[in-house]
Amino acid sequence: MPLVLTEEQTLLRDSARSFIAESGPIAQLRQLRDANDQDGFSRDLWARFAEMGYTGVLVPEAHGGLGLGPVEAGVVMEEIGRNLTASPFLASGVVSATALMRAGNQAQQTEWLSAIASGKCIVAFAFDEHSKHDPSRIELSARQTGNGWQLDGSKCFVVDGHAADAFIVAACAQQPTDSAQGLSLFIMPAKTAGLAIERVPMVDSRPTARLVFKAVTLPSDALVGELHGAAAAIEAALDAGRVAAAAELLGLAEAAFERTLTYLKERKQFGRIIGEFQALQHRAATLYTDLAITRAALIHAQQTLAAGGAKVAAAASIAKSRAGTTATLAVQEAVQMHGGMGMTDEFDAGLYMKRARVLQELWGDADFHADRLAWLRGY
Repeated sequence: MPLVLTEEQTLLRDSARSFIAESGPIAQLRQLRDANDQDGFSRDLWARFAEMGYTGVLVPEAHGGLGLGPVEAGVVMEEIGRNLTASPFLASGVVSATALMRAGNQAQQTEWLSAIASGKCIVAFAFDEHSKHDPSRIELSARQTGNGWQLDGSKCFVVDGHAADAFIVAACAQQPTDSAQGLSLFIMPAKTAGLAIERVPMVDSRPTARLVFKAVTLPSDALVGELHGAAAAIEAALDAGRVAAAAELLGLAEAAFERTLTYLKERKQFGRIIGEFQALQHRAATLYTDLAITRAALIHAQQTLAAGGAKVAAAASIAKSRAGTTATLAVQEAVQMHGGMGMTDEFDAGLYMKRARVLQELWGDADFHADRLAWLRGY
């Protein structure tokens, strides 16, 4: 397929670009940060986001969503990245929605997908348990009881978990293993007895959550999908999140590059516009090329994800790895080419850099995905 947007996808991009730039600019992130807002995002903006239909981009029309695909979700994520807009869309509308669509039964989909699409409910995906993303190290236990399940253990770096109304939790319903095989998924309200939620601020001023489960009791119908059979749904949800995070990384990288390019055309030094210096031209050209290659990798991953099949994992890892390294280069060049001003908090380059750092680590950094790709290709 052509690695470009269709006419309909372009219209969605233009709509999202206008709405998010006006309603969720970088200034809003600064206000939330300086006020130490406990949610870390604007509830008013989230309600308006839902009214525009963006919360249900991936949710089927039968459950109140738009029934679109990964390319359209990525279009929205790019604009979120471009404006550093704080939003639970990635956690709820992409990752959790994908898990429910892949593994949820009819009753679970009817209840939760409709709530996600309407924006009335934020559902967070609780997976990681260690400082680095490692799908092979899931130790939270789910023990079957007479009336359901008992969960014990902990989760960390749960994106938007501090403000979630419910969680989809990956757990071992058997002895912990060294792989994602044998894992099960459970859905539970955030106010379930025995669950402790700790708000953990990140370097980008966006909070995540640490969850502690102490004899958390769930009914039997909390199980999402088959017992010991959640591996495919988990991989699908994580890859959907990785590709969406790659789109956010590309959006912020392009925004940082555009600001840098404008500065190179305006700033004078030694009586000349600094963009006339060949060394800076070479660096800008290298970054421009990197952005173009990353966009191609991203659209390919989105199209592959939409089509499904055995190539999804490799495409997702390539997009996430590539977007992470490109965004890192973009924000570093933005800081360096702006000189001393680039190091100040008053300038936005630092905010882009911090968000890029968090997204780089989320669900696997560039090294993780390079290693994953090598394994997928038989090395």
